Amino acid sequence: MSKVFRITPKTIKRVNNTVLTPEMEIIVTTEHHTQDPFYNGAKEIIAMYMDRYGFDYKKANATKAWFDYERLD
Repeated sequence: MSKVFRITPKTIKRVNNTVLTPEMEIIVTTEHHTQDPFYNGAKEIIAMYMDRYGFDYKKANATKAWFDYERLD
């Protein structure tokens, strides 16, 4: 059973020619039942940010601490 999360950046981050802002909110559905959307290397989050905003999560060396998240289901 999957879970749905809203992921929102806490502050503006400018790292390695990438920019992340609090307006770059996404809604992610995880593949597994979990309380933490970052548990599996953030696969779904990385893919969603690249598809929606062109933000390269790995290039920016983003961490879980950069984001707030809440369960929607």
